[in-house]
Amino acid sequence: MADRIRVGVVGAHAERGWGRGIHLPALSALADDYEITAVAGTSRESAEAAAGTWGARHAFDDARALMEHPEVDLVTIAVQLPQRDGLVEAAVAAGKHVYSEWPLALDAPTAERFRDAAEKAGVRHAVGLQSRHHPAVRLLRDLVADGIVGEVLSTSLSYSLSTPTVWSQRYAALFDHTKGVNHLAVVAGHSMDMYRYAVGDFTELSATLTTRIRSVTMEETGEELEVTSPDQIVVGGLLESGAASSVHFMTGGPHGDGFRIEVHGSAGRLVLRSTDDSLVGPEFVLTHAMGGRPPVEIAVPASYLPLLPQAPAPVRNVHQVYTDLARAIRTGEPHEPDFGTAARMHRVIDAVKESAATGERRRLTRPSA
Repeated sequence: MADRIRVGVVGAHAERGWGRGIHLPALSALADDYEITAVAGTSRESAEAAAGTWGARHAFDDARALMEHPEVDLVTIAVQLPQRDGLVEAAVAAGKHVYSEWPLALDAPTAERFRDAAEKAGVRHAVGLQSRHHPAVRLLRDLVADGIVGEVLSTSLSYSLSTPTVWSQRYAALFDHTKGVNHLAVVAGHSMDMYRYAVGDFTELSATLTTRIRSVTMEETGEELEVTSPDQIVVGGLLESGAASSVHFMTGGPHGDGFRIEVHGSAGRLVLRSTDDSLVGPEFVLTHAMGGRPPVEIAVPASYLPLLPQAPAPVRNVHQVYTDLARAIRTGEPHEPDFGTAARMHRVIDAVKESAATGERRRLTRPSA
């Protein structure tokens, strides 16, 4: 491998998209660690336009050709799951390190297969569950672990998200329960990974799913699209610590209030609130209450502050994933979020679906290493 890790981006675009808006600035800020050498798009024309924007020497209209190129060490897969069929496996088979966007797969067994294949091939892997890297979330995790609230008795997560009634057709898969990019996979997946990172994993849960908004309008055609994916998600259960846990995701309507995580302990209470209802890019305020006194805001110490303080939160968080991945590639050290992280989160989502379908409580065990 060259001194800098050479990156090929599948799903690069010259003007729009998560790759253009988030991955490109994060990678550009890590010029000592990474060099963007190749991009792949849906056509030769779009790939060449993206190469100019991303500063890449090579442009492909075939993602697998990018993966086989000798000047690519790491493949970033920045396309949605429905358009990703076979790409993760192909990158691993080509012996490349892989950064895949979330969701990694349709279910936990598939995610575990990707993890096992990557481990067998000796390549490093990362997944786009970057919200756990927000400084306030990491601080919350450490304060809970340090016992600032005493024994944790219960925890809760609520998230309300405003949503429009008219959507572009490129978001149609969001409303199809079979596509793997609906509210349960994306909204709950990102949020519950952040929550589990801070307060601990579920050992058992029960869930209720329902769809309250049954149709949306496609902007380009005016077509009414039937919604088959859940927009209301309620989960209750126990954590590894023995603490009770409740989770509620509310989507739909013109107003959302964002995130609220509460950790209720024998000696106090921590509350993490977002300042808006953004899913992957909110800012947070953390407060602590103890001894019957009013809650006080906790300032995030300088040691937690991101390396890109002026960048939007998603760029900062993805920048941290790339920073840790570069170190892992060079030293062999463990890092997260990786495919193992993704497999565990998919295991939780699968348990939520199974519980909602059967009405039965589900116990969770960690997937095999």
